[in-house]
Amino acid sequence: MHTEEMIKKVGSELRKIRVQNHLTLDELAEKTGVSKLTLGKIERGETNPTLGVMWKITTGLNIPLTKLVSVEPSVSLSKCGEGFSLKGPDEAWKIEFMFQHQMDSTIEMYRAFLSPLVTYCPEPHHKGLIEVATVMEGRVEIKIEEEVYELKQFDSVKFEGSHTHSYKNLEERPAVLHLLVKYE
Repeated sequence: MHTEEMIKKVGSELRKIRVQNHLTLDELAEKTGVSKLTLGKIERGETNPTLGVMWKITTGLNIPLTKLVSVEPSVSLSKCGEGFSLKGPDEAWKIEFMFQHQMDSTIEMYRAFLSPLVTYCPEPHHKGLIEVATVMEGRVEIKIEEEVYELKQFDSVKFEGSHTHSYKNLEERPAVLHLLVKYE
């Protein structure tokens, strides 16, 4: 990304954060020790702020510097087998992270692989976590508390991750799931 584009990106991100925090430019200037005029120019992408000014802004807003300067590509590609993965006991369950570079996100996506005829029983997650599971290949029985749901290819279920739950592969071939996890 060129410097001019980055300056506009920083300004746009600063404005978005200021608006999300219901702050006027005057209030932001008071919180950060940076003049209203300078903040306005940064937001409009008219000036390249110094590192010192950036530190003042991020300290005043209590955010990491990367929040203003990190650049996510407009297109991200996640290829099966190329992402970071974690395996369960006996490699019966494996999850592969998708789009892990999005560090401050409240949403995570995984590919999950369940060995033939195996049941995986994860520990319940913290309250407020929502899990959405979609079977991409195979047939999987998902038990949530005492309710049992049999899902076939492209079927989905959404539930609160703090509930006791398990995944059981009903077939003699690996099952593939897409998991979306949302933190609140």
